[in-house]
Amino acid sequence: MGQNTAVAHQIERKNQPLYRISEVAEKAGVSRQVVSTYCMYGLLTEAARTAGGQRLFDEATVRRIRLIQQLKRRYTLREIREIFLRDRL
Repeated sequence: MGQNTAVAHQIERKNQPLYRISEVAEKAGVSRQVVSTYCMYGLLTEAARTAGGQRLFDEATVRRIRLIQQLKRRYTLREIREIFLRDRL
């Protein structure tokens, strides 16, 4: 575990650890590019940023990525975004 990873794990929000993009991608079983794409589509939001500007994500993001992966079987990312907006997910 590198120094940046240790720093990211020390940063917490509401007693939950925060993860760098590579860590959240690994936990969710997707690539960093997938996480970036989901952010670009407005499907994910970062929980915080490090002083160096790295995005940090929480455990809820991992669950949301898994939900998006399931929904992708039937819907496009644009449709998933509309579902999330409509249902305030």
